[in-house]
Amino acid sequence: MKLSRTTLAVALFAALSAPAAHAEIALDVIGDSEVTFEGLLQGDYNDFNSDVLNLNGDLPDGKDSDNELRRAELVLKGKGPGNFEWVAGYDAKADKFLDVNLKYKLGGDANHYVQFGQFKQPNSLEELSSTKNNDFISKAMVTNTFGIARRVGAAYSYGSNNWSITASYFGDELTRNLKRGDGYGLRGTFAPINEKGNILHLGLSYVNLEAELEGNTGVTKDSLRIRTRPQADLAGGRLVDSGTLTNLDRQAIIGAEAMYVHGPFKLQAEYMQSKIGRYKTATLTGQDYTTDSFYVSGVWNITGETWGYKAGVPTTPLPDEPSSGMWQLAVRYDKIDLNDGGLRPGATPTAAPIVDGVLGGEMDAWTVGVNWYWRSNFKFMLDYSVVDSSRYIGKTSATYSQNPVYNNRTFNRVVDDSPNILSARFQFYW
Repeated sequence: MKLSRTTLAVALFAALSAPAAHAEIALDVIGDSEVTFEGLLQGDYNDFNSDVLNLNGDLPDGKDSDNELRRAELVLKGKGPGNFEWVAGYDAKADKFLDVNLKYKLGGDANHYVQFGQFKQPNSLEELSSTKNNDFISKAMVTNTFGIARRVGAAYSYGSNNWSITASYFGDELTRNLKRGDGYGLRGTFAPINEKGNILHLGLSYVNLEAELEGNTGVTKDSLRIRTRPQADLAGGRLVDSGTLTNLDRQAIIGAEAMYVHGPFKLQAEYMQSKIGRYKTATLTGQDYTTDSFYVSGVWNITGETWGYKAGVPTTPLPDEPSSGMWQLAVRYDKIDLNDGGLRPGATPTAAPIVDGVLGGEMDAWTVGVNWYWRSNFKFMLDYSVVDSSRYIGKTSATYSQNPVYNNRTFNRVVDDSPNILSARFQFYW
């Protein structure tokens, strides 16, 4: 959805009127609740060196590039009365609700609580980490594809500074025509090493939810489509795509995560496997659809800062020297496999092969990046991604590629597609 002039003006006014401080803005005490105001503005630029598929999704920005306001998040938070905490957030750019929930700390313990409303579900280390402190402009393929993110529901969490167990039951996303499907989730974390500048984190998660395909035309139950952009949030196309799958039952996602911090260095990895049950029909065998994805990343704080650890996720520090800022170098390798099937010969030697199962394709990418946190409210990011993918393609559309040789073409085979992408982001937060 396009950002309206009104919502853009509200976001810009909030940003320009905010003081130059990292902490949220204290507004007032209302009903014994200390109310504060936070905000996040992100502007992105993607330059595409497309190979086969045309990745440019917005022609007015240029033939090979896209740029737009990525996020305009406005958030109110409250502490109190007593052991209650609440939050109400809205993204004026995406025109959708963010966290909107109420939390009660049992016995006043921040690690022991119940939560009601919309919140991020317990199944992804990267997704649960703060968006403003992402190590890369685009989240990893596994996070974007299998991270459940925000849903309306209820959760219970118990733990300490070194371990946690969180269970949730959830339904649809609060904003209409977005993510849907009832489900439940469970995540456990353990930090056998948790010292300043020396952290080892391990985690496991499981989510099980109904398969429901959302969209502006309504909801299609027992259907789902799994697809992933190639390390660029503004890309207009996906290099791997399962297509719309029907006669589905439920989707089960298991995840494993690990993170190690030693001084100014951080290593992080996640793996997830998705398994979708399918009903047997006259034309479908009922074979389950199983896919997986993972990433491994490393970050070096050149200026020497280290990370903290809270509630099972890393926390990013402020620069030691605000005037010169904190500099980071980062590298990531990630991969996704949406193939679960094969090809059988057609009825005749010249006929197209028959897809047995689902051939959504494979994709992997190397991404290198540099981040600069300046003072307490600004962040600048620059990433370069080298992507390799392959996917079975029957016939392409008339606008599939910028190269006309690939348009309206019958392939009936696996096609390699290897673009390179340069991404930049400007961020202001308070």
